[in-house]
Amino acid sequence: MRLHKKPTSIFPSHTTRKRVVQERRFNIAVVACGQRLQETLTMIKSALLFNHYKDKLHFLVFSEDQLGISFKEKLSDWKSLIPDIFDFDVLPLRFPPNSETEWKTLFKPCAAQRLFLPSLLQSFESLLYVDTDIIFLSPVSEVWNFLAKFNESQFAALTPEHEDPNIGWYNRFARHPYYGSLGVNSGVMLMNLTRMRQFKWEEHVLPIHREYKLRITWGDQDIINILFYYHPEKLYILPCEFNYRPDHCMYMNVCNTSTNGIKIIHGNRGYFHSNKQPLFRAVFEAIENYQIGNNPYIDFLIPLLNALEDPLVLKSNCGKLRKEATLTASKIFIEQ
Repeated sequence: MRLHKKPTSIFPSHTTRKRVVQERRFNIAVVACGQRLQETLTMIKSALLFNHYKDKLHFLVFSEDQLGISFKEKLSDWKSLIPDIFDFDVLPLRFPPNSETEWKTLFKPCAAQRLFLPSLLQSFESLLYVDTDIIFLSPVSEVWNFLAKFNESQFAALTPEHEDPNIGWYNRFARHPYYGSLGVNSGVMLMNLTRMRQFKWEEHVLPIHREYKLRITWGDQDIINILFYYHPEKLYILPCEFNYRPDHCMYMNVCNTSTNGIKIIHGNRGYFHSNKQPLFRAVFEAIENYQIGNNPYIDFLIPLLNALEDPLVLKSNCGKLRKEATLTASKIFIEQ
């Protein structure tokens, strides 16, 4: 599968003369509004830090005008340090005519933008969408490789919203249909955009919004759940370690990461910025404090391992997952 077509005039071309014949290119989309600048930059930094195989990463950042300026400045600085590793586009928000305000405020500011990526990114075949409160703890290639596991019907991949029905939200509180027995979480979404366009994705999304907008709580995630309730054959389910959240460990460990480790960690509901489960904050701050271009072992892994020995982490339920949180990092960042 060809991962990236020649861009249309909407997006600048990044074609170079020295094109690597078998270059792997991974497209990562994020939508950032309001106070999400630093969180989004930390997510991008984590993807760059764990880009162990030096694959070409292409970040597509949808944001408000003022935030866009800040993104361009910082990402340009990073690109000057590692020029051949990534490209980026900072793009304006675009919603359906006559209902822009309603979509923009559906849940988190601007989060619903992701529902319209198939039509906004006509020149792209596939991409990985992530929320701003995501941290990569493994190379992007590890989640991207699931695209090759889709059957001929599937066009998206998500993780379950819960593993335990006793603490499930959808099965206890939802007032609308949802996928499977416990629903799916939309914070990490692998998308075959070509197939989504063939399915006429947005022609399904818009009527769902009209019918259920007074009954949904989690905005775009609920719309996605409703759609896959009616079209379950279109969805591939990712292992929980690719969207590891506080609910997986705050009461008891309900996501088995002992073998493969935590691949992508999701600090939803503000867990990256609180001490409710301090493992999440320690991971976020280790990435945030790391400087692009520095030694990952000395300036990321060692500080993180030290932070995870903090008494607050040790006595927390999620703190029991310290080894799993650093499993991939300990393999690829080796003392030199």
